[in-house]
Amino acid sequence: MRFVLPSPRRSRHPLVRALSLLVGVAVIGVLLVFGLVVVSVLLVGGGLLLALRQWTRGRDAKRTAAGVHKPEVLEGEFVVLRQTGPAAH
Repeated sequence: MRFVLPSPRRSRHPLVRALSLLVGVAVIGVLLVFGLVVVSVLLVGGGLLLALRQWTRGRDAKRTAAGVHKPEVLEGEFVVLRQTGPAAH
């Protein structure tokens, strides 16, 4: 089964052709502007997110330098398991 679109009938009137051309260019322009707005919002948002991460990272570094100690050792209760068999040697 083939799906065939009907061929669009082009008007012969020059004013209708010019108007359809202008409408097409306007639609493409609106889509282009919308795409540029979306891209700029994403770029600005990403830049702000990176700046916020760097800013909080800098504040954390100042806190550790100021004497707030972050433990480097994980404390807890652990069980030592002995390995038996040929791999134990």
